[in-house]
Amino acid sequence: MKFIEQIAPVIVKEAKKRGYKFPSAIIAQACLESNYGKSSLASNYFNYFGMKCGSYWKGKSVNMWTKEEFKPGTITTIKDNFRVYDNMEAGVRGYFDFIATERYKNLKEASSPRDYLAKIKADGYATAATYVDAVMSVISNYNLTQYDTTKNVSRETSKRKSTHEIALEVIQGEWGNGQQRKDRLTKAGYNYDIIQKEVNQILERWTV
Repeated sequence: MKFIEQIAPVIVKEAKKRGYKFPSAIIAQACLESNYGKSSLASNYFNYFGMKCGSYWKGKSVNMWTKEEFKPGTITTIKDNFRVYDNMEAGVRGYFDFIATERYKNLKEASSPRDYLAKIKADGYATAATYVDAVMSVISNYNLTQYDTTKNVSRETSKRKSTHEIALEVIQGEWGNGQQRKDRLTKAGYNYDIIQKEVNQILERWTV
């Protein structure tokens, strides 16, 4: 994928320089948060990670609508100020500056891409209940562990597709529509309501 080919070397270079072992997790975050570089926040403002301004940001900003899941299962639409960067390199450096604070100091201790994502979610980076699994699906789909700097990376594989993977297939029309979709998903052993919720969350993230 062109977006991954563009951003992966930038992330790998910065991760190596700053001492992070699992750029795969960060590349996948950029893919998920920016809809593979297509969201308006990414394409217009080079913010690939949905980073808000916070109280100490002194750079340029833009006010945009966003979706948050402060309470599990409840999506809230709010307007917030997001950081603006001048180019891809600056946007990637901005992410590493963002996680260089005391709040995220445990990320360098991560033992795997999943551990990195679990830590960053617990630190408060993301509110979506399915965030870790969704990002892990991107890592799996595009074999992003090839970019990691450790030989002890756990390559998590499973014959059964994740909720996020099935949701992406639903969006692409591979499971039909209406009752047909529900019947096919149920027959395949998937929870229709959970899949549909993930579909809605993906589509909401893509509008940012």
